[in-house]
Amino acid sequence: MIIEEMTGQEIKSLLQRVTLGRLACSKDNQPYIVPLSFSYDVAFLYALTTAGTKVDWMRSNPKVCVEFDEIVATNNWHSVIVNGLYEELTDAPEHISARDDAQKLLSKKAEWWQPAYVKTVIRDQERELNPVFFRISILETTGHKAIKKS
Repeated sequence: MIIEEMTGQEIKSLLQRVTLGRLACSKDNQPYIVPLSFSYDVAFLYALTTAGTKVDWMRSNPKVCVEFDEIVATNNWHSVIVNGLYEELTDAPEHISARDDAQKLLSKKAEWWQPAYVKTVIRDQERELNPVFFRISILETTGHKAIKKS
């Protein structure tokens, strides 16, 4: 197996194909990571989620990282890291256009609204459904791939 850097076009292609990423954020020197579905559009990653720990932490510290991977075998995989800044897309007039764009892009996928609109029970407590649209401004991308050596 050989591990190589991915080209910019390979990174873009993976971000267009793969929707499940791992969102990492931090607060008070404590990291937090969760799987989340994203849609990619040139300069942004868009997502819909529920209010909770990740949203609270991203509001506090907008610097985030998202990891995407595509694994075929232990010697055949691609992995992309996106570093960026969290921006909540509220109901405020200045966010209407971006929020509409996010919804159009996200709705191209089946069940795009999950988990933001599904019943969530944590520690025997049902959580309120408070959906949050957001985007991540992409500041930097890097990627690596493993290629099976012949």
